[in-house]
Amino acid sequence: MRPRAWVLFCVGLLAVPGVAEESGRSLSPAKLRRVATVDERYQSYDLEIADGAQAQPPVDLSSAPLRKLAAALGPAYVRVGATPKGWQGVADFARAVDAKIVASFAVGARDAAGGSAPGPADKFAGLQPIARQIAAAELFDEPPASGGAAGSDAAAFARDVAAFRRSARQTAPQLLVAGPGAEEGASAVPALHGEALLDAEPKPVFDVFTYRYHGAVPPKCSHGDQALLTSADQAMSEERLSRIDKVHALQESLRDRFAPGKPIWVTETADAACGGNPWASSFLDTFRYLDQLARLAKRGVKVQVHDSLAAGESGYLDAKTLAPRPKYWAAVLWRRLMGTAVLDAGPSRPGLHLYAHCLRGHRGGVVLLAINNTRNQPESIELPIGAERYTLSARRLQEGRVDLNGLRLAPQANGELPQMRAIPTLPGTVVFVPASITFVAIANAKNAACR
Repeated sequence: MRPRAWVLFCVGLLAVPGVAEESGRSLSPAKLRRVATVDERYQSYDLEIADGAQAQPPVDLSSAPLRKLAAALGPAYVRVGATPKGWQGVADFARAVDAKIVASFAVGARDAAGGSAPGPADKFAGLQPIARQIAAAELFDEPPASGGAAGSDAAAFARDVAAFRRSARQTAPQLLVAGPGAEEGASAVPALHGEALLDAEPKPVFDVFTYRYHGAVPPKCSHGDQALLTSADQAMSEERLSRIDKVHALQESLRDRFAPGKPIWVTETADAACGGNPWASSFLDTFRYLDQLARLAKRGVKVQVHDSLAAGESGYLDAKTLAPRPKYWAAVLWRRLMGTAVLDAGPSRPGLHLYAHCLRGHRGGVVLLAINNTRNQPESIELPIGAERYTLSARRLQEGRVDLNGLRLAPQANGELPQMRAIPTLPGTVVFVPASITFVAIANAKNAACR
């Protein structure tokens, strides 16, 4: 049965409490305990306006349609790696879409003595007019490569961070210095790992502990290393979705050793490095996107920065047409429904990944995120109270369009977002069809942790 037909079929089932393809476990929304809290700007994105040494944005940041689409995701952080030439446009964009700036930089090539030009202390030159809009800054847009230019080592990194921190304090005392920003997922480029960077002298000091994660690389950048690849058949697998667990456990241990108590941000993450896998723009990658958002929220991560708003295959929007991709609609639903308080919905199981947050805008309300990552097996849960559901599905997993409760999502002719209506459900069995993602909003959950 096609995904859309499954959705309509299960809507019929939901009218008869207790009827389901498969009996699921019972869940009491009122009793779910609070386990973490995320930043109000938890779901954030990269603007990707820098192209090598050129500060030429791939999209016009003054575009009214772009700003309208981005505003639906706000408040957020926008991470930017840019030269001073592009900062004013970024600042204007951020004000228009309710965003704060996370700045990232690239240290210039080093000489044999380990010096760089321009140096880290020069990175804030010209930023005084917009300093109040910069919430945080990372010294490195990309982590330093191992075996690279002369002086590209952990000791040079430590010296750069110290100079960078002094300069940041002079320019914007409220600014959070973030780092080390090491890449610990799949990468075809050898890089210095977080432990080496953090253990160098003088010991780097950060206000926010950061890392970058890309769980795979596309074939064009694998350089023949099969271990770096993920096939479309594996994109929804338990192994693929759980890769982040090992990476995060390592980063959390480093944070505890070198920056105890500091918040953890993932400042760059997407389907894959190097622009994204061929299916990164399709519904298929939405499973990984939402699962990672929810999984790391439960693990205590405060912010995740998606790469990117409108660049590459993994962008929320097509860079040329600004057409929203499936991940964009998933991000809008997350923003509208998932509050900052993270609840424990119990362990996920193969085939049904279940997460919970307090429902945004409803005291005592709870929202469940149910991800059925199987391709042919319905899953279900039992709820003692009525709810509203928003089910995302696609007629073909690798297409760039997505349905909400069986109806195609697309902006209206005037550029406004469509009404994203829920389907009421009665108490009893809630069915999640194969290869679907469902938000279940329970406004009357009466959860004490959500008051």
